[in-house]
Amino acid sequence: MTSDQLPPDAEALRHLHAVHRPVLLAYVTRLTGGDGHRAEDVVQETLLRAWRHPQARNADGRWNRAWLLTVARHIVIDQVRAARTRPPEHLEDRIDAWAGGRDDVERLLDSSEVRAALTALPRRQRDVLVEIFVRERTAEEAAAILDIPAGTVRSRTFYGLRALREALLARGFIGRR
Repeated sequence: MTSDQLPPDAEALRHLHAVHRPVLLAYVTRLTGGDGHRAEDVVQETLLRAWRHPQARNADGRWNRAWLLTVARHIVIDQVRAARTRPPEHLEDRIDAWAGGRDDVERLLDSSEVRAALTALPRRQRDVLVEIFVRERTAEEAAAILDIPAGTVRSRTFYGLRALREALLARGFIGRR
């Protein structure tokens, strides 16, 4: 069947798609912030609604572009509103982080284990680790507070962390998960 033999509805649909789709796509792409896939979906829905609603045509039977643009805008607005009312969607790679969430009791037990192991360290290592990790100071800041060279702070941090790990292992803490 050639375009001359197409029924009037098929010719109207072809005209709707050929003439109005590019303009709608450009408009909706701007409305969706450049999201081409979402814009395609909105244009498809707009063209489908135009086909189903006679008010989408002017008195002479041509498609009303203002009606099409308004419908497309309303579809985008509806999608934005729907997204706001839904709970946030979590990507699969982040779901594992949510599923493995630890409760406050476990964190409290963990922190008490670390505190107990920390108190077992020699004072010079414990003081450095507290300044660096608990009080979140730089090596230079810790050095000034503890009145020792920054290189000594770095060295004690290294050996203090090693001793802390050994103390935690001795308590059966590391590796029990």
